[in-house]
Amino acid sequence: MAKITKEQFIESLKEMTIKEVMELVDALKEEFGVDPSAVAVAATPVATEEVKTEVKLTLKAAGQQKVAVIKVVKDLLGLSLMDAKKLVDAAPSVLKEAIKPEEAEEYKAKLVAAGAEVSID
Repeated sequence: MAKITKEQFIESLKEMTIKEVMELVDALKEEFGVDPSAVAVAATPVATEEVKTEVKLTLKAAGQQKVAVIKVVKDLLGLSLMDAKKLVDAAPSVLKEAIKPEEAEEYKAKLVAAGAEVSID
């Protein structure tokens, strides 16, 4: 039997009707025991998890140690004592937006140590 090239095979496929192509696929399944749809699924790339480069730090609640939380907010954000108190009293409130996740984790650790409830979104 004469061998045909991949290009010749593709050209012959172009000349086939849909019904003929379906019959060819069925014949290939039967001959080789391969389901082309399974190969297509396996070849589909898996979506990768999106890595956030910027996050938002939100103070959910001050907790029992409100004064300590106010002091930490004041120091972290460079606010006056009065502005820090207003921000803490207004919880839930956004403390910082568009910050690096590492920085947000650092801030969160300090706030949680002071007794605050914090989330990173």
